Amino acid sequence: MKVAGVSLVFVLAGLALVGYSYVGYPLLLMLLGRFRRVAGPRPEPTSWPLVSITIPVYNEAVNIAATLEQVLQLDYPADRRQIVVVSDASSDGTDEIVSRFAERAIELVRLPQRKGKTAAENAVRGLLHGEIVVNTDASVRIAPGGLKALIAAFADPSVGVASGRDVSVTRTDNAANRGESSYVGYEMWVRHLETQVFGVVGASGCFYAIRKDLHMHPVPEALSRDFAAALIARQYGFRAVSVPDAICYVPRAPSLRSEYRRKVRTMTRGLETLWYMRCLLNPFRYGLFAWLLFSHKLCRWLVPPALLLMTAGLAGLSVPHRWAQWVLAAEGLSAALGAIGWLSPGLWRAPNGLSLAAYVVAGTVASLHAWIKALRGELDPVWEPTRREGISVH
Repeated sequence: MKVAGVSLVFVLAGLALVGYSYVGYPLLLMLLGRFRRVAGPRPEPTSWPLVSITIPVYNEAVNIAATLEQVLQLDYPADRRQIVVVSDASSDGTDEIVSRFAERAIELVRLPQRKGKTAAENAVRGLLHGEIVVNTDASVRIAPGGLKALIAAFADPSVGVASGRDVSVTRTDNAANRGESSYVGYEMWVRHLETQVFGVVGASGCFYAIRKDLHMHPVPEALSRDFAAALIARQYGFRAVSVPDAICYVPRAPSLRSEYRRKVRTMTRGLETLWYMRCLLNPFRYGLFAWLLFSHKLCRWLVPPALLLMTAGLAGLSVPHRWAQWVLAAEGLSAALGAIGWLSPGLWRAPNGLSLAAYVVAGTVASLHAWIKALRGELDPVWEPTRREGISVH
C-alpha cells in the first residue's frame, strides 16, 4: 500500500507538471491577458534609427551569398543600416564569398580561432554603430517587411528586446519534420500571449533586435545570448516582446538526428544561462516576470525528468491496476516510434501524428541528455550550425 501511494504521487505530480507547462500556463496567460493588456502597437517612426545587423557564421559557403542578397533587399533605408558578418574561423570559402560584397557595404570580421556563436557576437560589439543591434542567422530568410516591423517595436520606450516570429518551412519537394513545425507554431503562440501580459522570457536566436546599450553587457561564451538578452533587458527595467509581423522563415531540420543534436546543444546552454541569471526567478524582486520565466522555461525543462518519475510510478501501479498497464504500453509505443524515427528518415516525412510523436519523444530524450550534460558541467561553446536546406522568400 505504501509503494502504491508513492507511485500514485509520482504519476499525479508528473501529470500536473506536464498539464501546467503545456496547457495550464497558456490558459492562465489568456485569462491574464483579458485583464492586463500592455500598450498596443505604435505607428511607424517618421525617421528610422541606425541599426547594426550581425550574422555570425561558420562554414556557410552554401547559403551565405543568398542570405546577404536577401538582407540587402529588406525594406529598410540603406543608409540607416550596418551589416557585419562574423566568421568563426570558417574554412570552406565563406570568407571569400563575403568579401565580394565589400563594395556593397557588407563588413567581414574573421575570428582567428573557433570559439562559438556567443563569442563571435561578443567579439564585434565594439565595431557596431547602430542604436539597435539585430542578430540573425545565415540559414534563415527574413520577410521583406520583417526588419521594419521589428525595429518599429522600439518606438515603445519600455521595449529593450524585440523578437521575430519564427515560421517553420521546408522545400515544396521535401515535407520533412512536420513535428518541428507544429512545435514552433505552439511556441510562437505562447510568446504572443506572454507579450500581451508583459513580455517574453527569451528571444528567437534566428531573428531578434536589442538596444545597443543592453547588447554591450557581456555574456559568457558558453551561454545563450538570445536567451540572456531578454533576461538582461528585464534586469535593467525593459521588456522583451514578440513581434508578429517580424516574420523569419526557418528551414526545418533535415533529420531527427540533426534536430536531436540541436536540442541537446540549445537546452544545455539554456540551462546554464538560467543558472547564471537565476536571480530573475525571484518573484519578490522581478514580480510577474519571475513567474513567466519559471513557467515557460524551468517547468517545461523539468517535464522530461518528471516523465521518468511518472513512468516509475506507473510501473509500481501496473501490477494491481490494468489502466497503468495500458498507459505504460502507450509510452512504450511512443518510445518505439521515436526509435524508428531516429533510425528511419522516412518517419520524418510521415503523416503529422506519427511525425509529431517522433519529434516529442526525441525532444524528451534530448532534454534528459541536456540535463546530464549541464549537471556535469559539460559546456561546449563551439557550435556546429544545423545544416538546413536553403529556401527562397519572395
